[in-house]
Amino acid sequence: MAEVKHPRHQAENEEVVERAKDFWARYNRPILMVCAAIIVVGGGYLAYKYLVKAPKEKKAAEAIFKAEEYYRADSLNKALKGDGQYPGFEKVISQYGGTDAGNMAKFYAGTIYLKTGDYAKAEKSLKDFDTDAEQIKARSYKLLADAYAGEGKNADAFSYYKKAAHEFETDEQGSSEYLFLAAYFADRVLNDKKQAIDLYKELKKKFPQSTYTMEADKYLAQAGVYNVD
Repeated sequence: MAEVKHPRHQAENEEVVERAKDFWARYNRPILMVCAAIIVVGGGYLAYKYLVKAPKEKKAAEAIFKAEEYYRADSLNKALKGDGQYPGFEKVISQYGGTDAGNMAKFYAGTIYLKTGDYAKAEKSLKDFDTDAEQIKARSYKLLADAYAGEGKNADAFSYYKKAAHEFETDEQGSSEYLFLAAYFADRVLNDKKQAIDLYKELKKKFPQSTYTMEADKYLAQAGVYNVD
């Protein structure tokens, strides 16, 4: 049996339809423009991701592999400058700086500059480097502190030794080393005995089994501190 619509309900339905038609008549153009913009932006992003970024990432990864081999073999100049056939870290940075491999090349280059005593370039490369990997980030902070120390920027060096120590404390070996370096730097370079003592104490409390703890004990004893509680 066919459903019989109540006149009032039918009138309400017709009113809804008319309102929808009126709304569409007024706003169809901006709605279509917004939809088109979304499609263009979304399509553009996907095109960039798969047609530009992905191939560039692949080329960058291929470009850096030989430099990494030279780095592991301690052939630092070839790792940095290349060998005439394969690019070094410097060229990878200049050509693929926005890629993951290009970013990692900044870390490698920074460590090489540091080893060769070019502290200004080490500072720049390590400051430009960025990573979500906390252990590597902590290491980069320590290396940046070394670069600042080499330049005589002692306040910056001290700050970054502390940042390195507190970035990834799950890594007991790394974090205890960086904390000791911060304490030693405060003690022997900044001559700030109070901060040095506080950091040596922090090292003993956080990492009592660390090999750096015995060193902390020695320096605390020299400062006349025997109780860390």
